[in-house]
Amino acid sequence: MAEQLRSDGVEERKARGAFFTPPEIARFMVDWAVRSKDDAVLEPSCGEAAFLLPAAQRLHELGATRRAVGKQLHAGDIHHDSVAQAHQVLASEGFSAQIEVGDFFLKDSAANFDAVIGNPPYVRYQDFSGASRAASLQAALRQGVRLTQLASSWAAFTVHASAFLRPTGRLALVIPAELLSVKYAAQIRRFLLDRFASVRLVLFETLVFPGVLEDVVLLLAEGSGGAQSFEVFQARTAQDLATTLPKQWLKFEPAPDEKWTGALVSSDAYRLYDEAAAGEDFEAMSEWGATYLGAVTGHNDFFTLTQADVEQWKLPPSELVRISPPGARHLRGLSYSAHDWRAMAAAGERCFLFAPGTELSRAARRYIAHGEALGVPTGYKCRVRDPWWTVPMVAKPDLLMPYMNHERPRLVRNGAGVQVLNSLYGVKLKASRKKLGQELLPLAMLNSLTLLGAEIVGRAYGGGLLKHEPKEASRLPLPSETVLAQVATPLKDVQKAVGALLARNDLPACVAIVDTIVLRQHLGWSEARLGAIREARVALMQRRLTRGKGKHGQD
Repeated sequence: MAEQLRSDGVEERKARGAFFTPPEIARFMVDWAVRSKDDAVLEPSCGEAAFLLPAAQRLHELGATRRAVGKQLHAGDIHHDSVAQAHQVLASEGFSAQIEVGDFFLKDSAANFDAVIGNPPYVRYQDFSGASRAASLQAALRQGVRLTQLASSWAAFTVHASAFLRPTGRLALVIPAELLSVKYAAQIRRFLLDRFASVRLVLFETLVFPGVLEDVVLLLAEGSGGAQSFEVFQARTAQDLATTLPKQWLKFEPAPDEKWTGALVSSDAYRLYDEAAAGEDFEAMSEWGATYLGAVTGHNDFFTLTQADVEQWKLPPSELVRISPPGARHLRGLSYSAHDWRAMAAAGERCFLFAPGTELSRAARRYIAHGEALGVPTGYKCRVRDPWWTVPMVAKPDLLMPYMNHERPRLVRNGAGVQVLNSLYGVKLKASRKKLGQELLPLAMLNSLTLLGAEIVGRAYGGGLLKHEPKEASRLPLPSETVLAQVATPLKDVQKAVGALLARNDLPACVAIVDTIVLRQHLGWSEARLGAIREARVALMQRRLTRGKGKHGQD
């Protein structure tokens, strides 16, 4: 019935963050949240009754009369047509509800409800602005949660919805899986554990919202007084919820401000990972050196040059800087050598950066005039620089690090001694660790614990890409300086072989070699311990890549 009533277009629904919930999910959540015929229920963003109808049916099944259901069931929506359609859906089954039209963030909270259920509107921060955004931030602040400007609409919605619950009440919401990992959601993770006595999450192995690019989790929170942990159940599909109710919940006790990404692996594997990463045999990458974004030109097409461009404009070497060409596809091995750089320059890649000094050559003045004719100085980064053609350089890195990867994070020795642009991170090693780190970290990081750590501290992006912000990259667990020094000889012995395997894209064989040297032989890990870490890493990676394929299919 509800499907027949949806008259607005996909783009219009996206604009207001409306995504319709599969019936299996709505019914599961309603059955969990509504437990008595006397329960007062609120659906703050009802759409076209995806939750309202099963809530009415649930109350009726528990013994509430249809008249009582109409008094106990409350809802709202900002969209007039959706409210009208929700009334029609309920009426078609002999039910009614008290439904208001209006912005939920402007609704004064009153702790009158036993259950608050629903699928909050999901509007990214770029599109979430104006009075509604201001109201949402104020609503969250009234509950003691100060959200950042990067917060999407669901974050404030979750906090505000909690304020309508009685002390023993239950919150059941569909929210983006970014709850587990993104930085701005740290306030929400903290709020949930502080506010509720029990917090549970249902995760899915597949994308469950047809036509929607976001991965979701089901949040089931109840009671008051705070919790030290949260629990997780992983379902395969939404349909599984109709036949297999969660029985075995995995428990996680996160450290303050820690991401919840570890919830995506078994509790045993995460415990093993946590113990190893925090032990003396591994160190965060920040202990090795600083990770930073490469230089921002403001207009790569102008500032980056090929060998042919250099010759055409007759630019002297003194006004050029050798760079790693924009992008990261060429950084597949353990080292980026001077030979590699020369080969790319000869092949026509943009291997030079225009970087004149204060005394401009005649050729540089001509090239600057060319840029002005193209309008380059009007771009933001150029407009705020004086002079506009001077690109602020970063420290020349010892290691190069692509921050977006499909299969694995990469550290590459900067053997060419090139500068980097903002398509890469640079890693400047501490002076006392520079020689050892340059030579062996790119190889030593190909161990299963570091690769699992990359999945845990990073975040998944569209297409299944794994991204690390600089602070996340700095948390990657790497073999400690002591361990790396002790295994230096056997690692050097396999360096050439591993490089050849990487050239053939045989990562499993590379990891097996490094695991044997570092984890099995030197650290004495059992095969069972190593197997658990490997399985956890593969599970997280496959989950990310599977969703990436699903998202590509829906673009």
